[in-house]
Amino acid sequence: MMVSEESPLLVATTHETIYDRFAPDQKRRIVIHVSFVGLLPMFVQGTFVPSIPQIAKDLDLTHAVVSLTFSLSILASAIGALVWAAYSSFYGRRSIYLWGMPFLCVGSCGVALSTSLQSLLFWRFVQTFGCAGALSLGTSVIGDIYKLGERGTVIGVFFGITLLGYAAAPFVGGAATQYWSWRNLHYSIGAWGLLEMLLIYLSFPETSHPGTLGIDKVTRRRWIHITWINPLSSLWLLCSPNLFAVMLASALVLISGYVLMVPMAYTIGVRYGITNEAIIGACFLPSGLGNFTGALVSGRLSDIVVRRWQEKHKGVWCPEDRLRATWIGGLFMVPLSIWASGLITTYIGGPIGLVLNMLCLYVNGVGIDSVLNPISSYYVDVVHSRSAEATAAYLASRSFIISAATALVIPSIERIGVAWTDIIAAVLALIGQGIILLTIRYGDRMRASIDVGFSTIENN
Repeated sequence: MMVSEESPLLVATTHETIYDRFAPDQKRRIVIHVSFVGLLPMFVQGTFVPSIPQIAKDLDLTHAVVSLTFSLSILASAIGALVWAAYSSFYGRRSIYLWGMPFLCVGSCGVALSTSLQSLLFWRFVQTFGCAGALSLGTSVIGDIYKLGERGTVIGVFFGITLLGYAAAPFVGGAATQYWSWRNLHYSIGAWGLLEMLLIYLSFPETSHPGTLGIDKVTRRRWIHITWINPLSSLWLLCSPNLFAVMLASALVLISGYVLMVPMAYTIGVRYGITNEAIIGACFLPSGLGNFTGALVSGRLSDIVVRRWQEKHKGVWCPEDRLRATWIGGLFMVPLSIWASGLITTYIGGPIGLVLNMLCLYVNGVGIDSVLNPISSYYVDVVHSRSAEATAAYLASRSFIISAATALVIPSIERIGVAWTDIIAAVLALIGQGIILLTIRYGDRMRASIDVGFSTIENN
């Protein structure tokens, strides 16, 4: 253990008074607010997949070409997360929320007005870029207002609410496409963004710790003070072996979810004769409900694990203890669910096969968030002073990996079949959990090898 970890977690320090700036009721309102903002990127992403066939028909394009916009949106999420997180450390969380929303609103209207592939790709990038900071900013806000032993549970609530939106989004997107219009759907998303921007302006406080923002250190501040900040600078944090390792592990685990969901219309849809976009969208619900369940349970579990292992260490805080909460999800639920789904889709037809696949999707969703939620909390814990940037670097790098992986899913299914593609994804998930095991075992040495400004118990 490093010397900086040798103070008991429960010893009262002056630093802890920072977390008393907001009353409990106000903290809950803040969490609800950032959670509903976090729903926006889920709806931007989740409503698009079921509408791909109709967009392709309206714009006279192939499904494969329109699917490029999905990969592009993942890239836009990665870039946007880095940009908004870097500037939030300088200007504050509230200001960056307000800056991002206009991009979302204009981009949503642009998508709705698109008449060509070029315009669709451009406005889809702008739309996704605008809301890309919602997840990293949301976890950082929670890290700003909740103590170490509390934030895992609250981050679980945050991800639970946002991922419940991810469960509903495909159904909403499919139903809107089938019975309304995909264009009107994106107009609605733009209006939602405008409403959120108004609510943030009127009622959302700045949560960053006093004196920590870059703008606070500027002595000669102009009325509109614009400073260039390199958005790629936060990627330097991933030079740390432990931060890079858990990022890679989370990507390998998350790939299983995308392998199940991205080709849904071409696997479960074709196998069980489902052609209605609304019904295909409804097939995403079990996965999202599983995400919701996994986020809530794993958040509280990770806090319990942190406290119990601290007692075993006789008061010494070891950040990697939180990762022990990933075991059940990463070692059993994720690999077994996707392996079973591949075999069921290949060999079991009819209603029984469909029901079993829905069960696999639910279990996979629970397992994925049982891994991802403790990792998200770990990032906030271990680099607390730069939690937005660390989380953005984590999400962006993971998105780049996912973007490349999703481009290979359908070609893999066409070449080797659903069963073998899913088995490969299951093996990757197990490799990811093995990486987490090594990080737990050697975390103190990994952090000591390259120090990127890790938090200690005194400033966490």
